[in-house]
Amino acid sequence: MAGPPQRHDLTQGPIGKTLLLFALPTLGSNILQSLNGSINSIWVGRFLGEQALAATSNANIIMFLMFSAVFGFGMAATILIGQSMGRRDVEAARRAFGSAIGLVMGGAVVIAILGWLFAPQILHLLATPGEAQAMALAYLRVIFLGLPFSMLGVLIQMSLRGTGDSITPLWFMLLSVIIDAGLNPLLIEGIGPFPRMGIAGSATATLIAGIVSSLGLLFYVYLRDLPIRLRGAELRYLVPEGALVRTIVAKGLPMGAQMLVMSTAGLTMIGLVNRLGVDTAAAYAVSQQLWTYIQMPAMAIGVAVSSMAAQNIGAGKWERVGAITRSGLVFNTVITLVVIGAIILFDRPVMALFVGADSPAIPIARHIQLLASWTFVMFGATMVLFSTVRANGATVPPLVILAITLFPIRFGFAFFGQRWFGSDALWLSFPIGSAFSLLFAGLYYRHGRWRTQILEVPPEPATVEEETLATTEPAGRLQPNC
Repeated sequence: MAGPPQRHDLTQGPIGKTLLLFALPTLGSNILQSLNGSINSIWVGRFLGEQALAATSNANIIMFLMFSAVFGFGMAATILIGQSMGRRDVEAARRAFGSAIGLVMGGAVVIAILGWLFAPQILHLLATPGEAQAMALAYLRVIFLGLPFSMLGVLIQMSLRGTGDSITPLWFMLLSVIIDAGLNPLLIEGIGPFPRMGIAGSATATLIAGIVSSLGLLFYVYLRDLPIRLRGAELRYLVPEGALVRTIVAKGLPMGAQMLVMSTAGLTMIGLVNRLGVDTAAAYAVSQQLWTYIQMPAMAIGVAVSSMAAQNIGAGKWERVGAITRSGLVFNTVITLVVIGAIILFDRPVMALFVGADSPAIPIARHIQLLASWTFVMFGATMVLFSTVRANGATVPPLVILAITLFPIRFGFAFFGQRWFGSDALWLSFPIGSAFSLLFAGLYYRHGRWRTQILEVPPEPATVEEETLATTEPAGRLQPNC
C-alpha cells in the first residue's frame, strides 16, 4: 500500500545549504544534457561527415523553438506547483501538473504529426543546404516522432523541481544520456546486431532514450507515490481546466518568449561577427562553447531560487524569500567567478580541442574571453532576480527588460561603437548590455509591484459552484422578518 506523498520542504532549514543542495543536481542535469549534445555531434561528425553535422544542426534549431514554448509552460506549472506545495495544498499542485500535461502533450502530438508531414517545407524555409536536405529530413522526422515523449520527460522533471525534488530528474537525465550516447554509434554504423541507419540512427537513439527515460520517470513517480502522481478521480485533471490553462499560458508565454529573444539575439550577433572574417567567426564559435559551461551555474541557481521562492511565497514566509535571493546572488558570484577564472587560466588547451593548437582563431578567442566572459557574473545575478520575481508570477517585466537591454542597448553599442572601439565593440557590448539588465532587474526587484500579486491555482469549477450554492438561499425560501 502506498504511503503518504513524499514532500521536499523548501520552506524550512538553513537557506544557503538548502539552496546549494537543490542547485547542484540541477547543474549536473544541465552539464549532462550539454555533454550529450556534444557527444552525439562527435559521433555524427566522425561517422557521417560535415553534411550530416549541418543536417542535425538545422533540425536542432527547430527543436529548440519547440522546447522554448515548453520551457515557458513548464516554468509556469513549476511556479504554481511550488506555491501550492508551500501552502500544503497537494491537490492544487496535482491540478496544475495535470493541466500542464494535458495542454502540452495535446499540443505535442499535433505538432509531431504536422512536423512529420511538413518537414520538407520547414527545412526549405530554413534554407537548409541542398546537399544536407535529405539527411536533415530523415533526422528531423524521427525527432518529431519522439517529441511527445521528450516533452513529457521535460514537464515531469520541471514539475518535480517545483515540489522541491532536484535529485530524481538528475538520475533520469543520466539514464537518458547513457542510452542516447551509447546507442548513437551502434545505430549509425550498424554495429553488432543493430541495423545500419545512418543519420536516422542518431535520431532513433534520441527517440529510444526519450521513451525509456520519460516512461521510466513516470513509473518511478507512481512507484514512490510522489506528490504529482494522479490516480483514480484525479485523472480528470489531465483534461485542461479553462482557468488553469489561462494562467499557465499567460505566465508561460512571456517566459518562452524570453528564450526566443535570447536566441534571436544570438543569431543577430553571429551575423555581425561573420562580417569580421573566418578566423573571428571561428573564435566566436569557440567562445560560445565555453560560455555554455560558464552560464550553467547561474541557470541552475536560478532554477533553485525560483523553486525555493515559490514554496516560501506560497507559505507566506516573505522574510525567507529575501534571504533566498541574497544567497542566490552570493553563490552565483562565487561559483561563476571560479569557473571564469579556471577557463581563462587554461583557455588555450581547451580551445585547441575545437580548432587545433596552431589555429589563428585561438588568440582572437582568448581576447574575446578576457573582454566578455565577466559578463556572466552580471548575467547570473540578473537571472537570480528574475527567478525570484517570476516565482510570484511576474513574467512580463523580465521579458521587457531583456528585450530592451539586448537589442537597443547591446546591439546599439555593438553596431555604432565600432567607429571608436573597432571589433572590440562587439565583445564589450556583452558586459554593457548585462550591466543594464542587472540595473533594471535590481530596480524592479526593489520597487516593482511583483510582491503584491496573487498567484494560485484557481478553484475547480465544481467547487466554485458548490460554494456559491452554500452561500445562497434555497429557491422559494422566505427570509424571516427582523
